[in-house]
Amino acid sequence: MRYSYRLIIFLIGLTIFSYGIAMAIQVQYLGVSPWDMLNIALKDRFGLTIGTWTILVGLFLIGCSLFIGRKYINIGTLLNAVLVGVMVDAFLFIGFLPSPSSLPADIGILLLAIITMGVGGGMYSAAGIGAGPRDGFMLSLSDKTGISISRVRILIECLVVVIGLVIGGPVFIFTFIYPFIQSPIYERSYVFCSKWIMQRAGTMKETKEMTG
Repeated sequence: MRYSYRLIIFLIGLTIFSYGIAMAIQVQYLGVSPWDMLNIALKDRFGLTIGTWTILVGLFLIGCSLFIGRKYINIGTLLNAVLVGVMVDAFLFIGFLPSPSSLPADIGILLLAIITMGVGGGMYSAAGIGAGPRDGFMLSLSDKTGISISRVRILIECLVVVIGLVIGGPVFIFTFIYPFIQSPIYERSYVFCSKWIMQRAGTMKETKEMTG
């Protein structure tokens, strides 16, 4: 498949993913993902916007990854770091988001947000434009230390939760169950989008050969 098509899929995935983050922030008292909790805590403590801190933390992790090894860092990683932060702020500013109301409704909003993030994350990853700054950092650290990716992720996200707690981040039950809900959805989205991209690429190749 042409790079331009994969870039479109990548951007659509980032948009969906960012909208999911903005939805979750609306009901943050129930708990958000470790990284989003850190960004909210940094915003509450030092000012700036959540999206700005998303960009700054992403760029910091890209710098760490470059120091460890450049294998997982490319233009897609930089686009991810910047665009997610910009779009999260845009969605929060526009306000086209479900509003908190009752506890059952807010839990529904958060579950929908987690699903949305899983779908969007799988889509932009399947496009093959580049790993996100957090994933790139964890993959680089795994390669460097020889520790499995899953263990590195658990260790890093536990550290992020501790830092977030120290500076006053919104930690609650959903902070700890996020991965158990989001990861299977991410995987299904990634597999589905990867297959679609491969099938599309095969169709385009056949059409090119027939008209060539």
